Amino acid sequence: MDIIEKLNNNERLEFEDAVKLYDLELFELAEYANKIREEKHGKKTYFNINRHINPTNVCKDVCQFCAYSASRKNPNQYTMTHEQILDVVEHSKQNEIKEVHIVSAHNPNTGLQWYLDIFKKIKEKYPSIHVKALTAAEVHFLATQYNLTHEDIINKMLEHGVDSMPGGGAEIFDEKVRKRICGGKVTSDQWLNIHRLWHKSGKTSNATMLFGHIESRENRIDHMLRLRKLQDETGGFNAFIPLVYQTKNNYLKVKEAITGQEILKTYAIARILLDNISNIKAYWATSTVKLALVAQEFGANDLDGTIEKESIQSAAGAQSAHGVQVQEFVDYIKNTGFTPVERDSVYNELKTW
Repeated sequence: MDIIEKLNNNERLEFEDAVKLYDLELFELAEYANKIREEKHGKKTYFNINRHINPTNVCKDVCQFCAYSASRKNPNQYTMTHEQILDVVEHSKQNEIKEVHIVSAHNPNTGLQWYLDIFKKIKEKYPSIHVKALTAAEVHFLATQYNLTHEDIINKMLEHGVDSMPGGGAEIFDEKVRKRICGGKVTSDQWLNIHRLWHKSGKTSNATMLFGHIESRENRIDHMLRLRKLQDETGGFNAFIPLVYQTKNNYLKVKEAITGQEILKTYAIARILLDNISNIKAYWATSTVKLALVAQEFGANDLDGTIEKESIQSAAGAQSAHGVQVQEFVDYIKNTGFTPVERDSVYNELKTW
């Protein structure tokens, strides 16, 4: 049975067939991905009103793809105080944010309690704000630094008010590629198990994949299928977020940026393969707003949110430093023929614009 027949029969694809999807013509892929998108979500495109906070860029790791982290000798390193973070939340609360998304570098100087206390302070002062915080990479870093288990860190996160986990740190699961781009960081198996433990606690998370650097198409398919397998087990992933690699200011020195066509194919393939993850997010901070809007026709049903301020992707060249205004975001979606739906962090619908 050929790949088209399997697609028409809505068969679940395994590795060899999934790789063949990249050989299909772009708009043929779009047709299949959009059909699934419309079956799941119709013309709805989700977004949330959120604020990204990156409290420190001091990092013990030296990931080759990263332009954000600052080594000990970097003159531009920073670490925010709790008071500064709370000031940011207070300002953003006036903009009616529903979520704070807190991720940063692996700072060996701040201490575990520094992280935990700020989560608790935010929840105590702003109980209605959803705290999405600590990637699996950060969980592993803190566990290693304090000789604790992943379960220990997760329990502390829960005790201090963390509501959900972001999907960062996944990068690409293939360990050969991982050794080159982020050696020494959380392994793929550790990343998956941390999310497994988080899901078993009754909480949900997101999953990411960094693509467009030195990975192969086969690496991407392998990555998605490993996520699908864990989702079969736990059902805890809210969304899959393919992150487009940014080429500037890092050590990988990838000369040619990935093409828009390859990005759109990857979104479409994600929608086809990840039959058990409801939402595919075109994270505009890495793909650009324009391409994220096009991705709505290629299976993506979520564009993330307003962000307000973003430091990690913008350090590598993304045009995301200052976020997008809510009305601007809504107008973008409407102008492409989709229906903007404001959601909360776990995809409850709040308002149709």
